[in-house]
Amino acid sequence: MTLITPDQIPAGQELPFRHRRPEWLKVRAPWGQTYQDLKGLMRQERLHTVCEEARCPNIGECWGAGTATFLIMGDTCTRSCGFCAIKTGRPTALDVLEPERVARAIQELNLTHAVITSVNRDELPDGGAAIFARSIRRSRELTPGCSIEVLIPDFRGDRSALQQVMDAAPEILNHNLETVPRLYRTVRPQALYHRSLDILRWAKEMDPTVLSKTGIMVGLGETWEELDALMQDLAAIEVDIFTVGQYLRPTEAHLPIQRYLLPEEFDAIRERGLELGIRWVESGPLVRSSYRAEQQVARLSARSPHDGGRMASGPSTLDPSVGAA
Repeated sequence: MTLITPDQIPAGQELPFRHRRPEWLKVRAPWGQTYQDLKGLMRQERLHTVCEEARCPNIGECWGAGTATFLIMGDTCTRSCGFCAIKTGRPTALDVLEPERVARAIQELNLTHAVITSVNRDELPDGGAAIFARSIRRSRELTPGCSIEVLIPDFRGDRSALQQVMDAAPEILNHNLETVPRLYRTVRPQALYHRSLDILRWAKEMDPTVLSKTGIMVGLGETWEELDALMQDLAAIEVDIFTVGQYLRPTEAHLPIQRYLLPEEFDAIRERGLELGIRWVESGPLVRSSYRAEQQVARLSARSPHDGGRMASGPSTLDPSVGAA
């Protein structure tokens, strides 16, 4: 079968599901002993990872280095976002012992930075905030030198639910905006842009020592003006870390790709975000929200258990290339 290339599609027309990706989006197939060991541990502990469920293109790189993003509260989401590969439906009963298994896995892997995220559980009174809090506290008890990042849902705008998570004091509080406001009805039909901004703003108000973080996908039809306005919104509420990556369509049932951004366009987004005052902008075709997360916390967090000066591969916060992909 001959696959068409993006340059064969007229401007403004969405890309068909089967096409040849640009060279800069090719990644190696995941393999290696560390990758296999981590996969085995996840199955042993009956844990899910967003790396697998969301089909992250960086799974080989991250798992090969012994790091992963834990997906708690099951593998079924109560929402139906148009971009996401995680299945939608009625979730199973909440597993209250899951925080213990996550903490044991972090300890066994001897992680220095762990990312914990979840499906949306809108049927729960607190949206699962208590499970997040227990996961943070128990992980820190078992592995004190490990920094913790949580990538949370919007908890339907429940400030008290967010407070539960913030009281557990993660090093990074991440909540992804995913896209520009105009596209929310298509991309995140059960979410609200300003509600997500509130989550990020409240987090900074509750504990200024916790790094706030968000991310978006591009290639869904957003304009430069919309991206610039979004970054201005983030700067206004003092978001510390911003991640930007290319949307990759997981299946034919998901939203089509409108276009692939060039690597130099990602560079321009990074430069504009830094110019506006966002402290770290990770922008590149294959960037996802957990990419280089350990470097971010080591460099930026006042409470980091890591020595940021030893992160040789991480850019200086005073360097204009900070956060470059």
